[in-house]
Amino acid sequence: MSVGVGVGVGVGAAAQASPSKLPAELPAAPPAESPAPPADVLAAADVGIGLRQPHYAALLDAPVPLGFVEVHSENFFADGGAALAVLQRARAHWAVSLHGVGLALGSAAGLDAWHLDRLARLAARIEPVRISDHACFARVQAEGGAALHANDLLPIAFTDESLAIMVRNVGRVQERLGRPLLVENLSAYVSFDADSMSEPEFFAQLCRRSGCGMLLDVNNLMVNALNARAADPLAACCAYVDALPRGIVGEVHVAGYGVVTALGGSDVAIVIDDHGSRVRAGVWRLFEHALQRFGRVPTLVEWDTDLPMLDVLLSEAREAARIAGRVGSAHQRRA
Repeated sequence: MSVGVGVGVGVGAAAQASPSKLPAELPAAPPAESPAPPADVLAAADVGIGLRQPHYAALLDAPVPLGFVEVHSENFFADGGAALAVLQRARAHWAVSLHGVGLALGSAAGLDAWHLDRLARLAARIEPVRISDHACFARVQAEGGAALHANDLLPIAFTDESLAIMVRNVGRVQERLGRPLLVENLSAYVSFDADSMSEPEFFAQLCRRSGCGMLLDVNNLMVNALNARAADPLAACCAYVDALPRGIVGEVHVAGYGVVTALGGSDVAIVIDDHGSRVRAGVWRLFEHALQRFGRVPTLVEWDTDLPMLDVLLSEAREAARIAGRVGSAHQRRA
């Protein structure tokens, strides 16, 4: 299968990309100045943050009202220990969303039975509000029957064959968990010449045929549009959102992205979905557009690298809540 350079993750992809100017860069945007929102605004707007180790003490010693907290499922697969104890303590304060990176739902080699069993055990313990993973592959069948698992979220082709694999694997996960799964769109640094349908059409069919929902990561959409050198990245992303059926999106992610410049020059080479900074202005605008189409949806502010002080992360969450409130008020005025 031939692969064309397009839009995935990995330093290798960045190193091989041809340096070229991106469309107009949108700067990171600090939250707008406005009166302090009510203390429970995040819970009311169903906005959550990632529960990360540097923030454990601050969050658990003085819990703040949140819509939910999100954790990476695989970090809590052990049957005991400090990590699980922290998660159980957090569950006493907030709803928990389990977000996985290891199911490899697009793998023709199928699922790792051990991984799925551990996820089911964790879900039974925590009773999460949502469970999600990514539209990617990572498992391949090696000689001798053993499966090899790549430590990455590798993009899939948008073909009938890939769709059938995803539907089968998602169905198996949902049968084991006894609940619907949310599947996230990737930031992908390659595209496939074999693609036979658009990404929104792929997700629409996946949700219809498997009964799963979609986790819409709007930052990933922007990263892909910028790397594809879209003439108007925001317009391209809004068109993607508008092509999705209403009712399939069960959660939205917003995050910051980084920019890798070409060696020896100042031209921008590639944008990386690194979750290491404030949400960019264009991503906030895309988030607002998504809420206008889908209504209020649980929203996570992702920040996984170069973690800031907790107050900075919470200020980003409050910005998401402000936007959700503004969209909700506009809907009420039109009703």
